[in-house]
Amino acid sequence: MRGLMGEIISRFERKGLRICGMKMMQLSDELLAEHYSHLVERPFFPNLKASMQMTPVVAMCIEGVEAVRVVRAMAGVTNGRDAAIGTIRGDYSMSNQQNVVHASDGPRVAKEEIARFFEVDEVFDLGDLNLRSLYAVDEVD
Repeated sequence: MRGLMGEIISRFERKGLRICGMKMMQLSDELLAEHYSHLVERPFFPNLKASMQMTPVVAMCIEGVEAVRVVRAMAGVTNGRDAAIGTIRGDYSMSNQQNVVHASDGPRVAKEEIARFFEVDEVFDLGDLNLRSLYAVDEVD
């Protein structure tokens, strides 16, 4: 563990995103096989799985207007060597695989991933808490 959890979490919070679920967990073989089902047959999957199980991970459910798009932009491209400076991967990664963060690729996938990593009672409804200081009235449903 590189001691980056607080820094990464604070970047999301400083942006104005809200963390409505978070936990540290050790990923099981079964969970990784489900999460990366599209990669299980690929020759690099055993290395990916070993990498993901090397240390516990922090799973987060993050919300905000266009949260998936914003989180992906903040994460940067997958390969840390190609990621722009200022992105999480651009600042903290030199690897395609050891790239520090995962970001869902769309709202549908985000819902599936939230259900995979969190129980219903582990994701909190934060309501209108702090929304008016983050967004214009017409940006929030």
